[in-house]
Amino acid sequence: MNNLYDRDFYAWANEQAGLLRAGNLTSADIANIAEEIETLGRSEKRELVSRLTVLLQHLLKWRFQPDHRGRSWELSIANTRDELADHLGDNPSLKAALPGAMKAAYRRACRGAELETGLPGDTFPVECPWTFDQAMSSNPLSSTQDEL
Repeated sequence: MNNLYDRDFYAWANEQAGLLRAGNLTSADIANIAEEIETLGRSEKRELVSRLTVLLQHLLKWRFQPDHRGRSWELSIANTRDELADHLGDNPSLKAALPGAMKAAYRRACRGAELETGLPGDTFPVECPWTFDQAMSSNPLSSTQDEL
């Protein structure tokens, strides 16, 4: 069984699905099935961090480059918020991972914003200026009135 797993993952996956549906657990490759399920879970968490990074990067650019604001940025922020809401709706247990995901995403967002804006890295706050709820809000709380 492991040979098929290493040689042709697609064939292995289909074979395992068939075995599980038939209730034939004794023939199923339980160890590799468990590994693949864990990998799927890690992938969902990485997706959360990735989407948060995009949102936070857009919010940083919005806040620190007000003269570059436009409709496309507004729509990108709105779309990313929708994608995050959908992702968390599909994976509600990821909400427990939000504090760590926000921290990791903000670190990446600052580097991305520095690269895209040309602004020095110390332009951006050391700590994320938004909570998750604020970042997801169409009007996040901040010291400026012109936030999205």
